Formats: sequence, C-alpha cells, structure tokens
Amino acid sequence: MIKANISRARKFLTDQEYIHAHSLAKKGLNDLRQRTGLGSERLGWRDLLEKPNLDLLAQLTQLGKKIHDSVDVFIVCGIGGSYLGAKAVIDALKPPFTPNGPEILFAGHHMSGAYLKDLLLYLKTSKADGSRKSVVLNVISKSGNTLETALSFRVLRKFIHEEFDDAVERIICTTSEQDGVLNEVIEKEGYQKFIIPSDVGGRFSVLTSVGLLPIAVAGISIEELFEGAVSNYKLLEENADVVLEYAALRNALHSKGITIDIFASFEPELLSFGRWIQQLLGESEGKDGKGIFPAVAGFSTDLHSLGQFIQDGTRSLLETFLVVDQVDTQLSVPSGFDFGDGLEYLEGDSFHSINSKAELGTIEAHCEGQVPIVTIHMPELTAKSIGALIYFYELLTSIFVYSLGINPFNQPGVEDYKKAMYRLLGN
Repeated sequence: MIKANISRARKFLTDQEYIHAHSLAKKGLNDLRQRTGLGSERLGWRDLLEKPNLDLLAQLTQLGKKIHDSVDVFIVCGIGGSYLGAKAVIDALKPPFTPNGPEILFAGHHMSGAYLKDLLLYLKTSKADGSRKSVVLNVISKSGNTLETALSFRVLRKFIHEEFDDAVERIICTTSEQDGVLNEVIEKEGYQKFIIPSDVGGRFSVLTSVGLLPIAVAGISIEELFEGAVSNYKLLEENADVVLEYAALRNALHSKGITIDIFASFEPELLSFGRWIQQLLGESEGKDGKGIFPAVAGFSTDLHSLGQFIQDGTRSLLETFLVVDQVDTQLSVPSGFDFGDGLEYLEGDSFHSINSKAELGTIEAHCEGQVPIVTIHMPELTAKSIGALIYFYELLTSIFVYSLGINPFNQPGVEDYKKAMYRLLGN
C-alpha cells in the first residue's frame, strides 16, 4: 500500500484553505469516475486496470522472455511517455551491475547525431569472443512521425536491415491501431506490431505494450507489476482519501504561491521514476498559466548542488520525498582495518540505516527552513509496489489537475513547439 504523509506541509495552510481545496479535489475525483471532466475520452489507463487484458499480458511476457534469453542489446526507440515509464521501472528494479539479460539501451529521445553515431559503433563492435552482438529494436510512436523518434528509427532500421538477414523479426513496432506513417511501414515490411490504445495518452501508457514489453525484456515480472497497479486501483476505488488529501494539499499550496515541487529520493534507483513523474505532472498541469513545476533531485548527491537553495533560497518550493521503508540488500560499514577516516562510530551500521538517518535529517532541516514537505512511502522496492505507485501518481495527477479546472490529458503547448520546429525545418 502506498502511503502519503502530508502533515509536515499541512501546517502551512489554514483549515479554511485546506477544506476548500479538498472540496475541489473531491469534485475532481467525481469528474474522473463519472467521466464528466475535460478529456474524459482519454481514461483508458483506468479501464485497462478494471478489465485487464490477460491474453496480451501473457503474450508480452512470453515475447519478453524470448528476447531476454536470446539477444545482447534491446533498443527502445521513443520519446516522452514512449520510454520514460519503461526506464523508470527498469532502473528501479533491474540490478545495475548484474549481467542478466540484454542491455536495454534508449534512442529516439533526442536528436544528437553524436549519440547515434556512437551507438551504431557500439552495436557493430564485436563481443569479447569475437561474435556479433544480437540486437532487437522496439520503436514506439503513436503517430510514427515524431521527429526525434522517426530520425533515430530511420538510422537504426537501416542498421538492422544491413546487419541481419532476419531483420524483419528484429524490429517490433508499438503504434496506433490504424493511421500514421508507422503503420504504412509495418504493412510494407511485415514488422511485428503492438497497439497503443487510442484512449491512453503517452504519459499514462507505461502499463500498456509501450512500457510492458521493454520491462519484460529486462527480466522484470510484468504480471507482478500489473497486479500491484490493479490492487491499488481497487483499493483506491473503495477509499481514495490518501490521494484526495494529497491533491488538496497541492492545490492549496499552489493557491498560496508554491510554484516548484522537487521530487527527491535517497534511493538512486528511483531517480528515473522521478523523471517519469516529472512528465506525468508537467504535461498534465502546466496549462493556462497554472501548475506547479515538477523538478527532480537525487539525494544525497544533489544536496551538494541544490541543498543550499532548498534550505535558504526563494520560498516557492514544495518538496516530495519518495521513500522505500524496507530494503532487502544490506551492506555494513567495514571494520578491522586502519582506515584513518574518523568514521569508527559508524562501524557495523548498515548503509540503509545511515541513508535513512540522512533522509530524516534532511527532512528536519528543510522543514526548519520553511519548506512544505510530503513523504510518499512504498513498503519495499518490488514490482508490485512500483505498479501500485504508478497508479497512485496517475490518479493523483488526474484529480489534482481537474481541481485546477483544466484538462489533464492534452498537451497543446507541445504541439506549438512542434509546429514552429517543423516550419523552421521547411516542412
């Protein structure tokens, strides 16, 4: 179960301010459930948890295992919601130094020619035994012509076809059911295809084929991930108080001039999850001159870069800590050696215990610095807990943005930049 402690931030609000914001959050939840709010045609991310497609889940699991057991590199080619969700889950759950399964590499999330050139060089470099790397490419794009992804796909698709006789089997496309240039390519070449549901926006798509296939390839149980999300969906349908209170707090603080929310964690595995939240909230709430800018920080690393500003800078900040209550892997501070570093008082303590005290000390200091602080607690770092956290933030985002009186599910500003970019490129 995901828990939210808003007590440290609640003291910055009067009862009247909080009660008013809570009423707006309740209306937002009702609009969501009754499908009476703006953008209600894009609520497929809830529907897929209410009525799970178990056949698709099994298909993705089977294909993921096949790729996991047979290739050296799996490339996810996509931008925004087409890669952030998968990367968030993979970074949270796949041990970073364990050579288990293929490398999961990412492309199509920027337009750096240097990056693509180096990627191609790496893919063409033989393994230690002199054999060629086995590569599978998964391109993810609803339209098929998002410039960053389309350019990278062009380069990588050419590489796959030049290097492998079975190129058609090595390219998997995740796209809309029909229309779009990618569907034309699929029809011509015969690539395997998975569908992005038309009623699920990109930033809400991690629990569709968009995120589930790369996650399965990484060797993570997508059944457990999905089960965690479904369980939390059912739980929050019965009682959504934890999300309503959190949404109300954000709304009330927003009304009082809070303009930045720093999502921080003392667990480096959750840094990419913070970036997924950053897009989820940023694209959903940043409209009509409204919204709280979502920033991401990895502690304690960023305490040595941002800590001073958070402690003593402009008081426009909200700080949200993603907390893992129990960590299985323990490492203790070594003893029995003349280290000469003055840390003898920590010998025998676990790194998790030290990290937790650093976290509590940071929260205490920032509270004294007049920063409203929320802590979001997950019991442990498992696929089920991450699945639950995904749905928690999808629901929170929708309720909070509805409480601001805007559509959580469109992104008109993104389309504006694309129009200007294509005009300058001569299209």
